[in-house]
Amino acid sequence: MSALTTEAAPSGAQPGAEDPHDTGAQHKLTAVTGLAALSLDAMASVAYGPEAIVLVLAASGAHGLGFTLPVTVAIAVLLAVLVASYRQVIAAFPDGGGSYAVAKAYLGPRTSLVAAASLVLDYVLNVAVAVTAGVAALTSAFPALYGDRVWLCLVVLVLITGVNLRGIVDSARAFVVPTVVFVGSILVLIAVGLFRDAPVSTAASAGHASVLADNATTVGALLLLKAFASGCSALTGVEAIANAVPSFRAPAARRAQRAEVALGALLGVMLIGLSVLISRFGLQPVEGVTVLAQLADASVGHNWAFYVVQFATMTLLALSANTSFGGLPVLLKLLARDNYLPHVFGLKADRQVHRHGVLTLAAVSAALLVFSGGDTNTLVPLFAIGVFVGFTIAQTGMVLHWRRSRGPRWVGKALLNGSGALLAGVSAVVVTATKFHDGAWLIVVALPVLVAAFEFVHRAYGRIGERLGVGRIPEPPHRDRSLVVVPVSSLTRLTSEALTAAVSLGDEVRAVTVCHPDPEDRALSEALVRDWALWDPGVTLVRLASDRRSLGRPIAAYVRELAAAEPGTRITVLIPEVEPVHLWQRVLQNQRGAVVAHAVRRDTRAVICRLRFRLDRDQEREPAPERHRG
Repeated sequence: MSALTTEAAPSGAQPGAEDPHDTGAQHKLTAVTGLAALSLDAMASVAYGPEAIVLVLAASGAHGLGFTLPVTVAIAVLLAVLVASYRQVIAAFPDGGGSYAVAKAYLGPRTSLVAAASLVLDYVLNVAVAVTAGVAALTSAFPALYGDRVWLCLVVLVLITGVNLRGIVDSARAFVVPTVVFVGSILVLIAVGLFRDAPVSTAASAGHASVLADNATTVGALLLLKAFASGCSALTGVEAIANAVPSFRAPAARRAQRAEVALGALLGVMLIGLSVLISRFGLQPVEGVTVLAQLADASVGHNWAFYVVQFATMTLLALSANTSFGGLPVLLKLLARDNYLPHVFGLKADRQVHRHGVLTLAAVSAALLVFSGGDTNTLVPLFAIGVFVGFTIAQTGMVLHWRRSRGPRWVGKALLNGSGALLAGVSAVVVTATKFHDGAWLIVVALPVLVAAFEFVHRAYGRIGERLGVGRIPEPPHRDRSLVVVPVSSLTRLTSEALTAAVSLGDEVRAVTVCHPDPEDRALSEALVRDWALWDPGVTLVRLASDRRSLGRPIAAYVRELAAAEPGTRITVLIPEVEPVHLWQRVLQNQRGAVVAHAVRRDTRAVICRLRFRLDRDQEREPAPERHRG
């Protein structure tokens, strides 16, 4: 490898240690800020996870609601399995990617693309669902805003996008306070509620119709499975930290593991605590009031504390979209690195921001918000299917990982992951089946379409790489005879600078000007020829007659003739252009350079050199040539 492209590690540096010279470290996450940036989706899910369980079990009446805690405990067990597994994923795949990286290593490229497509869909849907849910909480408090909910959704999306364009660390710092307030309010709600023998208030649910069905004597296994699958919506976002490991400061894997464990512990405590209160207070779901609002009312009363919980919930629901902005751009970078997406998604800005990924996520999410009319219920049936598919693939891949590595206690670890794969797979099937007619079929259709798109891009890059000889040692460079063609239309300093650059680049230089038959253009052309002869720059001026009002095509045709007449000559078309002092002055330019460059690039194999002549305020001569091949 060339010495110009290698960087030596600092002497004595340990693998994974934080590099004191890493100027990007300040734009990366710690374990605490990682929770704020990447766990808002999972944290906010406690607002609707227990409610999803209760609404399903309500079909069997009060007897069915008695299974709320057992179902929640089962979900907490699955959560513990997933957290343990994703800690292992983080250690095994510190470059991020989560289920995509696991599947790529152990299950083959097609399965890895299914995992990636599932994550992409779920990340996009998470943004739309989170924003609409937050705005729905706002319009519930202020009904007059209901008619403007789409615009409110777009405003929230723009704010979250703007914060993330400043870097994931800035977004994490901005969201630390709302996260702390929400988690703190939920934990206080649970702690106070555990000391209550009965609800301190039922004002929130007063006057609202109950959705509880007639009491039943038995609860079917299918209903319990459906409740389990619905409650598993609380697990969305658990994988986000494993997908975005490179966003953490070194040692990135260790910090990400700490954040993953902290997320699992907090989420598990909140889910079980809220379910205990549901059983303790005998809560029954009612229309128009969330289960979390009823629990806050029962625990802390209908006072300022109640509104703190509601406002914190509303804020975090809207901001939980940030999980997608932290995880999806990293996943898109990995797909771009593997040639499954345009390479532009792999570019980073100064603040460690994958700007194209952030903007693409925002654009697609905005389209979903407009399509759904800002209605959460339109999007919810599509939500969470993708993440369960990803869970299943990641767990299955980790089973193969332990089987091949056969490290200490590999059998127990493989059994743990196998159990997780089974539970996640069952949840995926149940969620898809129960929500299929409500819109989940769109996800079933979109997954193979997205996988096909990834493969299409990969084949395109394969063909390009084959033609470029990527991976093979090219022929040594050699010098060809060089001919430079310079389009001109008048005599100015720009013309002089262009010819000066041209004679420095080529063995032969020819200036060309396009002549049109109308009298005005013919007079200007003759004047240019006359002035050229008087100036005598030592460069031949070639007149190209054109019957049509075209500028680029005659020059491209002339370049083709030169290439045919002199097949061993390297032809360069040097296009002089003015670089104005102010950005707004670009609208004053005639864009002739762009027209010529487009025609030459399209119709010839010539090298195009666009010379920028800068009009500085002090009139300094600073031509800056910019070369690229057509």
